[in-house]
Amino acid sequence: MTLPDVRGTLTPNRLLSDLTWLRVGGPADWLFQPADIADLQAFLAALDPAVAVFPLGVGSNLIVRDGGIRAVVIRLGRGFNGIEIAGNRVTAGAAALDAHVARRAAEAGLDLTFLRTIPGSIGGAVRMNAGCYGSYVADHLVQAVAVNRAGERVVLAPTDLHLSYRHSELPEGWVLVSATFEAEGAEPAVLAEKMEQQIAKRDASQPTKDRSAGSTFRNPAGFSSTGRADDVHDLKAWKVIDAAGMRGARLGGAQMSDMHSNFLINTGTASAADLEGLGEEVRKRVLLQSGIRLEWEIMRVGEVTPEPQEK
Repeated sequence: MTLPDVRGTLTPNRLLSDLTWLRVGGPADWLFQPADIADLQAFLAALDPAVAVFPLGVGSNLIVRDGGIRAVVIRLGRGFNGIEIAGNRVTAGAAALDAHVARRAAEAGLDLTFLRTIPGSIGGAVRMNAGCYGSYVADHLVQAVAVNRAGERVVLAPTDLHLSYRHSELPEGWVLVSATFEAEGAEPAVLAEKMEQQIAKRDASQPTKDRSAGSTFRNPAGFSSTGRADDVHDLKAWKVIDAAGMRGARLGGAQMSDMHSNFLINTGTASAADLEGLGEEVRKRVLLQSGIRLEWEIMRVGEVTPEPQEK
């Protein structure tokens, strides 16, 4: 397959396991790291429309299957991680880390603290309408900018994305490149303290030192933790996983964390098949025990490695 010339980096048969937090996954046909938005636009404009494209962030919410991805995987880097602040608005490149955006906004006296404990980058946060402690991307998003498969720069209003719990609608192959948020003002010191409290609460309840991809399944209740004392846990994913007896469950090198049962972890030797297989077993047990059909929050992509044929 002949690909367009680029100013960035094009790598064939690039193993993706070291680009995901779970450290699993086979190769992509190609990995493209564009130099800047013009490079991305020119590439997509010239690329055969029949060639699949898969945008990859920092791989924090992703299982790449062991057979890899038959596509050009596009990973944004330094040309897409800028953060600009004007008035009560923060514009961040899609590759900017959520935590960095929260800190920079707080230093400027703007409250985007809900982003501080969300793993990943802004592109993924918009794509998944990320949120915690009762705040979501949808509550703050002014607009997002994407490049479509024709290489055109498209400005998207929140209504264009149809944001809902852990969901947005973005056409196949479109690449988010930046997002602008609006935030309420507050004293930087107050915001810094708020973020420190959030981090302490997260570290006390989640296996942040283990190799995981954050929450594995969406909460059946249809919302994330509010962080309030009156938060209800009956329809939280961890609660129904516990009720099904799957806290600490293992399959190969995969485990449902003993610390937080909605965290799927790679203990060091897991394959993507181990991780996805354990997740599916959890879904089956929860359905049998409570009648609730858990929905994956972690995205799973790519091809399963075929079983070897017996001779």
